[in-house]
Amino acid sequence: MAVISVGILRGCLSFHRSVYRPCTYVYSTWPGCVHTNHKKTILDPRWPHPHRLYTPLLNTCSPSRSQSSPLKTGNCAATRHHFSAAALVQSMPENVQPYLRLMRLDKPIGTWLLYLPCTWSIALAADPGSLPDLSMLALFGTGAILMRGAGCTINDMWDKDFDRKVERTASRPIAAGDISRFQSLVFLGGQLSMALCVLLCLNNYSIALGASSLLLVVTYPLMKRITYWPQFVLGLAFNWGALLGWSAIKGSCDWSVCLPLYVSGIMWTLVYDTIYAHQDKKDDVVVGVKSTALRFNEQTKLWLSGFSAAMLAGLTLTGLNCDQTLPYYAAVALIGGHLAHQIYSLDINNVEDCWKKFSANRNVGFLLFFGIVFGNLWKRKDTSEIKDVSNHSS
Repeated sequence: MAVISVGILRGCLSFHRSVYRPCTYVYSTWPGCVHTNHKKTILDPRWPHPHRLYTPLLNTCSPSRSQSSPLKTGNCAATRHHFSAAALVQSMPENVQPYLRLMRLDKPIGTWLLYLPCTWSIALAADPGSLPDLSMLALFGTGAILMRGAGCTINDMWDKDFDRKVERTASRPIAAGDISRFQSLVFLGGQLSMALCVLLCLNNYSIALGASSLLLVVTYPLMKRITYWPQFVLGLAFNWGALLGWSAIKGSCDWSVCLPLYVSGIMWTLVYDTIYAHQDKKDDVVVGVKSTALRFNEQTKLWLSGFSAAMLAGLTLTGLNCDQTLPYYAAVALIGGHLAHQIYSLDINNVEDCWKKFSANRNVGFLLFFGIVFGNLWKRKDTSEIKDVSNHSS
């Protein structure tokens, strides 16, 4: 057995050296390793029909290349090229890019954090043994993109003067003067109109429930001027989908399930957005903006631990009230471990670490979603076991 294992290991190493490593090296060097000695190739800028999506990638890989010269190899030969939302935005026409950046399409993490609570409630509302409604997931995904874009537009319209004074936000389209307030207002109207079309696809209860969240979306940007708890108001707005997803499937909210799920989402938002706020705390003091990061200061980890405990308690209560099964509670336990490690290793004075920890919260949302999905599928197994026992007893 040991001889077989050693043989397999040697075979894997040989494959890695001879096939995998050369292939990944070729991938990592494309397009920097491509020679354009041939006349009119698709990678040559002189090709009459360059592909729009390739252009930003080629330009970033070969900064020394001009529009009239072929590609040159250089330090980018060891650079791996990954598809990203930012690259997609950069590939769009220049007059469109400011609007896409205003929607934060180049930074989709916020859209994920808005969308994931919707997926939780949609998955929880699924019948035992069934997968969540894919069409509803797609519909809410579209709504999340539009409403996150609308929220960011409103935020930037309110914060135009503040954003100019903060290094991280000075390049935002309205603050930088790429888009006027009137143009952003027209664009906001378009986004809200499209979001309304999405909302009208739902039942009447959900339409009324969804429309009632607009007040939170509009007023949230003002909260940082009034209170040290704007992250709480953001949590109220960002987790509205935890209520809306259930009602879209069931026709109304079961508050024994939806309310603890909603509160858990708010606690989660307080965790990740407090971490996010630590990136700007020095600038916030200068411009007079408030946040939980400034409120908690050196006691941040203690507060985050409390929010995490409340989140886990709420998720446990949610699971109990909708008869969830082992995979769900396993996911909740993994989320607890993830949050504990995140808080323990957090450096609130390191901007890069705060961004890394903030972005990692998308994994928390996915863990819970898949825990709910597999927990629902497990219910089918439990139901069949109960039927077998009843048949044998009869």
